[in-house]
Amino acid sequence: MRVGVIGSGYVGLVTAACLADSGNHVTAVDNNESKIAALRAGECPFFEPGLAELVRKNAAAGRLRFSTTLADAVARTRIIFIAVGTPPAADGSADLSAIERVAREIAAALTGSAIVVTKSTVPVGTGDRLEQVIADQMRFRCPVVSNPEFLKEGSALNDFMRPDRVVVGADDVEAGDEVAELHLPFVRNNRPILRMSRAAAELTKYAANAYLATRISFINEVAELCQQLGVDVNEVRRGMGSDQRIGNHFLYPGLGYGGSCFPKDVQALASFGRASGADCALLESVHRRNVMQRTNMFERIRQRFEDKLSGRRFAIWGLAFKPQTDDIREAPAITLVEALLDAGAQIVAYDPEALGSTRQLLGDRVGYAEDPYAVLPDCDALIIATEWMEFRSPDFEQIRDALKQPLIFDGRNLYEPATMRRYGFEYYAVGRPTVT
Repeated sequence: MRVGVIGSGYVGLVTAACLADSGNHVTAVDNNESKIAALRAGECPFFEPGLAELVRKNAAAGRLRFSTTLADAVARTRIIFIAVGTPPAADGSADLSAIERVAREIAAALTGSAIVVTKSTVPVGTGDRLEQVIADQMRFRCPVVSNPEFLKEGSALNDFMRPDRVVVGADDVEAGDEVAELHLPFVRNNRPILRMSRAAAELTKYAANAYLATRISFINEVAELCQQLGVDVNEVRRGMGSDQRIGNHFLYPGLGYGGSCFPKDVQALASFGRASGADCALLESVHRRNVMQRTNMFERIRQRFEDKLSGRRFAIWGLAFKPQTDDIREAPAITLVEALLDAGAQIVAYDPEALGSTRQLLGDRVGYAEDPYAVLPDCDALIIATEWMEFRSPDFEQIRDALKQPLIFDGRNLYEPATMRRYGFEYYAVGRPTVT
């Protein structure tokens, strides 16, 4: 099938590459000329395990091509995916200006009937608006289908090719059938394709992300209670997670959630909930807790150094909002780094993938190193901000010998207090007893 994907960011590029890999002929479009030039040269504009190789493979096979011209993707194309950003507006609502602009451009370029599919995360009713925008400009049948993505950065290819479920929201049954058929190669493991109304599909995406964010904020709130009571949150978490009704997923305390989805989606769901007359106090609390969580570790560092952070030097391990990505959007590590810089501290940082994106954001305000141990000398403490695998079993003796003092602030609870005690560290974690 001929498929167009408008937007070659994280969701769009993964969608285009995976659909091409299943035999479709896909044109991926983006208005960023440098990004398209890089993709044509076989270079992926961001880090996602396995994606660059998949892009090169399918481009070489002639199934995946890139363009800066939307008409290239629309001409003689049966299914057109929209995967452009819906960033938060000032009031927290989703900014739909880009997706509506794309819908108008699609309508202007179409020469026959087609199916428009929204991959972008959009509020309930967006499909209705897009369908009307398109209908106002053209006479061809062009139903809009909601097909939300459920991709985790760091495992996006596996999530697309082996999904837990595929959601297809369509008020036009035939259009829903075609979009469902396009996904059949990816559900041969007997995972379901869930058919529902377009509005239900739009809401499902927001509800899923908001629920996962709620679990994170809940365990972070429990962690603060544990900290006040001298209880180890890991013991509480294990006790909770052993209940089959609860499970362990997303019950890991830390510096809070970040990235391009959870922060904006929680706020957007609360925003259009309020606009519809619903009481969204829980969602608003989830967001507030996450904002608080980003500052809690800074406050503990400030208190430990008795408000004297100016001139102090800190080593940071981890800058990306999570492992297996170079994405620093809404990253708790960046919030912490900026708070320390504002307090007069010096920062030297290491991350396996996110140094480039951090340099673009913070420039020479931060020092950088290509090796985790190279950031340690002359530092007053080590701060763990992202739970990369290579940080889980480091050389503690080398860390201790390189630092000015054996002091670790662990924002991801990577280490056991008993281990820290054995190696002689002063150790601060999230919701766990301090080792002094």
